[in-house]
Amino acid sequence: MRRVLLIVLLVLVGQSMYAQARWGWNNNSSKRLEIDYSNPKEYEIAEITVEGAETLNKSALISLSGLKVGDKIKIPGEGISGAIKKLWKQGIIANVAINVTKVEDGKVWLTIHLTERPRLTKIEIQGVNKTQEKELQDEIDQVRGRVLTDAVRKNAELATKRYFVGKGFLDAKVNVQVEKDSLITNGSRLVIDVNKGRKVHINRIRLLGATELDPAKSKKKMKKTREKVRVRIVKEVTQEAISVKLSDIKTFFSESYEASWKDLKKYLNDNVKLNFFNASKFIGKEYENDKAALVAYYNSKGYRDARILGDSVYVVNGEVNIDIKMYEGKKYFYRDIKWVGNYIYTDEQLNKVLKIGKGDVYNRELMDKRLQFDLNDQDISSLYMDNGYLAFRINPVEVRVEGDSIDVEMRINEGARFKLSNVAVSGNDRTNDHVVYRELRTLPGELFSRRDIIRTQRELSSLGYFDPETINPDVKPNMNDETVDLTWEVVERPSDQIELSGGWGGAYGFIGTLGLTFNNFSFGNFFNKEAWRPLPTGDGQKLSVRAQANGKQYQSYSISFQEPWLGGRKPQSFSASFSYSNQREFNYNTREYGSGSLGLFGITVGLGHRLKWPDDNFSLNNSISYYRYDVKDYYTSLGFSDGKSNNLSFTSTLSRYTIDQPMYPRGGSSFSLSVSLTPPYSIWRDIDYNKADNAEKYKWVEYYKIMFDAKQYTKVVGNLVVETKAHFGFINSYKKEAGIGPFERYIMGGSGLAGQNVILGTEVIALRGYDDAALTGIDDNGTPNDRSDDIEGGVAYTKVGAELRYPVSLNPSATIYVHGFVEAGNTWNDYRKYNPFDLYKSAGFGARIFMPAFGLIGIDWGYGFDDIPGQLDASGSQFHFTIGQQLR
Repeated sequence: MRRVLLIVLLVLVGQSMYAQARWGWNNNSSKRLEIDYSNPKEYEIAEITVEGAETLNKSALISLSGLKVGDKIKIPGEGISGAIKKLWKQGIIANVAINVTKVEDGKVWLTIHLTERPRLTKIEIQGVNKTQEKELQDEIDQVRGRVLTDAVRKNAELATKRYFVGKGFLDAKVNVQVEKDSLITNGSRLVIDVNKGRKVHINRIRLLGATELDPAKSKKKMKKTREKVRVRIVKEVTQEAISVKLSDIKTFFSESYEASWKDLKKYLNDNVKLNFFNASKFIGKEYENDKAALVAYYNSKGYRDARILGDSVYVVNGEVNIDIKMYEGKKYFYRDIKWVGNYIYTDEQLNKVLKIGKGDVYNRELMDKRLQFDLNDQDISSLYMDNGYLAFRINPVEVRVEGDSIDVEMRINEGARFKLSNVAVSGNDRTNDHVVYRELRTLPGELFSRRDIIRTQRELSSLGYFDPETINPDVKPNMNDETVDLTWEVVERPSDQIELSGGWGGAYGFIGTLGLTFNNFSFGNFFNKEAWRPLPTGDGQKLSVRAQANGKQYQSYSISFQEPWLGGRKPQSFSASFSYSNQREFNYNTREYGSGSLGLFGITVGLGHRLKWPDDNFSLNNSISYYRYDVKDYYTSLGFSDGKSNNLSFTSTLSRYTIDQPMYPRGGSSFSLSVSLTPPYSIWRDIDYNKADNAEKYKWVEYYKIMFDAKQYTKVVGNLVVETKAHFGFINSYKKEAGIGPFERYIMGGSGLAGQNVILGTEVIALRGYDDAALTGIDDNGTPNDRSDDIEGGVAYTKVGAELRYPVSLNPSATIYVHGFVEAGNTWNDYRKYNPFDLYKSAGFGARIFMPAFGLIGIDWGYGFDDIPGQLDASGSQFHFTIGQQLR
């Protein structure tokens, strides 16, 4: 009976549901509207309304649905379902339904019911520091006001996860929640909660199947995927050394650490193993790159078929182990290299450039380098492209492989020779065209040359008027007439500099320096009022004005002018400078000025030109200088306190310069060899040098002087650069009896800024890690109670060093780089004691900031390892601050 009643009940429910499916509801009346869903009918749309839209435009929504008043649609039919699909596809709606609200006289009234998706108002990141939060905001990169979809939430989660995996946090947990923003209608926040966990480091890397090459060397090619580096110290060898070292370290601490040090010493004695490590984080993307580098290393050693068969990355005790299964294959050698399609150069000429021959180990990477672009030497491509063959192509094809031997066929398409047609410059808003064009090695009508383009790029960088990072040669070949249009795109940067410093020096009064350097001056427009903006610029000339005062004690004024292209047609430079300085006697005990003074007047005129031999990177500069020293009752290190000295000298400097850019060089070198000569007065002066006093001996300064400076810049990887340098200097007299005078000697130490010592005509050489002017030899004249005739300064010096540099910013408005350095140097006041290997050593680190308005500003921390004369201990820690480019 119960079963019968249940069946009857189900039938009644089914009939009720069928009736509801056939009828819609009219909100305007209680009458049911009969719609037979099993028999679709066509209706005309009389009205469309939208309900549930808070921020979206209702008219726009109706338009997006594809429905409009007057259209005829079938109900039920695809018209309604298609409209729903169109609205849903927009991604701005969470829920949507279209209901029939009225049917009358063949017309239908529709209502679109929808729920908007929320709008993103803010992203909150929890569990990270401020730096990570800022970087993550950039990484997620979602715009406020965007519709907050599931895809947006998921992408934020993935971006956050990817960020921390890239930082080595492989176990990072990211939870993203959507929370209502009560302050903004339909607004929601993304709240990202991060649990970074700990960094996952690489414990061990194994190269399985690696038998031909040393696995340790192979793993070094994986630059970003590295094992822990462990250093083990064996007990039997180092037990005593550890005890001694502990006793030394303990003296730096108070007695309260006594127990701790005893415990540490006991632990070392018992365990006798010190582990130091530089742990490497595991980054999936870098790991993939390093696997490719590993295979490339095998290929470079002749293992042409080497590949990775498989790898396994797994975590043990919170650290990653990596197993890489290698297939090394056999080692291959070149058997024959054949040239095909070469008509301009013979096989012998090409082989000479390639430098790979029969029997050499197979190395495709080296071959590609020698064929396409070798930074350190000429390659096959440059051989052709420097001679106009812009369309040159070469394709090395392995035509035969037998055993361990490979035959290679070099298939060459030399193409036609291209000439430069139109050469233009753009972006030089301040610098006049002729200043740029005179530096170009790429001239219309000449053959296209890749070498000339590289050289021109270097020359434009060296001017200092343009941002070297943005100098771009826009090369546009015209294949029809075999010509090339070339436009040099440059970006001007400020090149003028100001030096301004000041302070109060107690008894000295005001201490100040004001210097102005205009590096792109135009003397030709000096009297043109319209050209003063605020000064006439654009002709590439250099004007410097400088004044320095230290109260009443010291004043110095100088002005210099340089024209790099005298006459405008040839690279022949003209320079002239004038200086005047005066220094008064000052008693440091009474803090009073005396009547003594030391004055200096100087003038220099120089002429230089670019050489064509040995190559056009050489230049020769000649100058004549006259300096007059006026000493009046003034104790100095000149060796006399009253008198006048005249210094007339001729200086010739041979130099070669190939540095790619002045502010942060990445390649090239510079060297200069200069010789300064005065007339040999001792030959005709009628005085006895053995009996004459210093004032008489040095009335006419006599010497010959030799200086050598060399620098080399080598790119290590990326923008990491090594600078190596060496400097030497020697000064002597023509006649032994005349002796070596007090002028032009060498003082070393500190930042290289020895201030007022320059007034004595002294060469000041920096040596970081030591006090300024610390290495200053005293030429003792044998009068122990009278130092007035002693002379300061060495007659010879040597300095060598190296710097490892890395740029923080290459922005032209502020070029910043950091560096670590090692250097060594010394001065000698007696040639019998000269020893170029007896040097004072130092090391340290620092930074340089170049701002166009102020020039080069630097700070260094150096540590001097050796004790200098007059000191009991090593120089130790020193800080140095510098302004301006130091030459040595």
